[in-house]
Order: sequence, then C-alpha cells, then structure tokens
Amino acid sequence: MRFVAVFSFFLFAYSSTIRSQNIAIHKTADKVAIDGDLSDWKTPFLGPFVIHNSGEKATQDTFVSLSWNDENLYIAYRSADSKIIGKPQKQDSQIFNTDDLVEIFIDADGDGKNYIEVGVNAYSAYYDMLLKCISAECGGWKTSMLFDIAGLETASKISENGFCTEIKIPFSSLEKIENGNFIKPKIGTKWKGNLFRIDYGNTTEYLALQPYKSLKFGFHQPQEFAVFEFVN
Repeated sequence: MRFVAVFSFFLFAYSSTIRSQNIAIHKTADKVAIDGDLSDWKTPFLGPFVIHNSGEKATQDTFVSLSWNDENLYIAYRSADSKIIGKPQKQDSQIFNTDDLVEIFIDADGDGKNYIEVGVNAYSAYYDMLLKCISAECGGWKTSMLFDIAGLETASKISENGFCTEIKIPFSSLEKIENGNFIKPKIGTKWKGNLFRIDYGNTTEYLALQPYKSLKFGFHQPQEFAVFEFVN
C-alpha cells in the first residue's frame, strides 16, 4: 500500500508539472552535438504531448526537453511512431502539410507578432518561418518562409520505436528579427511559446505540450502560449 501511495504522489506531481504553464529551460555546460542521438541528453523531458485543442491522450507518445547556454537554445524530442510518414526534402519545404514532424513556436515578448516557427521531420528536413501577424488587428495572416535562422541546426534519428530530433537555435540570429524583441536570455528571462507534433499515421493527430482552449488558427494561438523560463 505504501508503494501505491508513493507512486500516486509522484504521478500527480509529474502530471501537474507538465500541465503547468511554465516550461523550464535548463542551462547546460555540456557540449551538445546535434545528431539525433539523445543518449547523452541530461536535462529532463516533459510530456507526453496531448491533442492540441482538447487535452486528450495522443495515440503515440511525444516527449520534449529544452536546454540552453550563453549562445544557443537546444530542443530534443522523443517521438514514438509505428508508421513514419515523410521523406528527405529540401529546406523550407512545407513539410507540415505532408510529413510527421515536431515543431517549436517562440514569441519572445508575447505580443503575438514577429514570432518564429521551426519544424523538423523524421529525416532531418526542416523549415523556419517568421510569423509577422496572424490576427485581423495587425492586418491578417502574414508569414515569411524567406526568413532564415543563421546557424540553425537540426537532426533526426529513426529507430524501431520512432524517431528522435534535436534542434539548435543561435540567440544571435534571433536578435536580428525586427520588432521581435529576442534579447539574449539570462537566468530568469521568460519568453512565450509552445511545442508541437503533427502525426500523420493511421489517424492524423495535432499534438501540443500545452493544449489550447480555442480552436481558432490551429497551433497559432499566441495568446495561449505557455511561458518558457530560462533557469540555471
């Protein structure tokens, strides 16, 4: 009985942590190789992802971990996938329409404008996009695939259980985004954002680490983004 009580306590604490609106980004002194091999990844994983607009359980699990140093933001995903959909594609292909992939959206100042989106499929193909505006208040849907994050690195590695993905985003390139207010973070800095997965398997599912209340604009709900907090 004592084991059951202790297990239930930790399960409740775990669920509360991953459903909170603060997502911790842990500082690391380790050199992070972007190769899709997560055996050396040391910061904790959050998840599993849920259906983005209901919070219901996904068919296949997705977990994510974030870390940073003075130069870069690092993101790692573990995606269970029994039927990987996708293929190698050229940079900035619209793989979100066709391929299983993971994504991150970041809005540094939380104003819903000039935020970034990065997506990577199981074959390391990626796109990076600037979302200048999505609401009628700022002029409607304005995006740019011509936008490039200098120094962006991505890598995925396929296994029998699915695929793992790593992303490196240099802070120096984000600082150049006009009106983005991507000031180089320090301990205690808070940005807004969310993490996602599209799973085109037997059943197409749109997944998020933090689910939304609204159905409008799909993943693009900056008013409901969680808080990314840079911690030690």
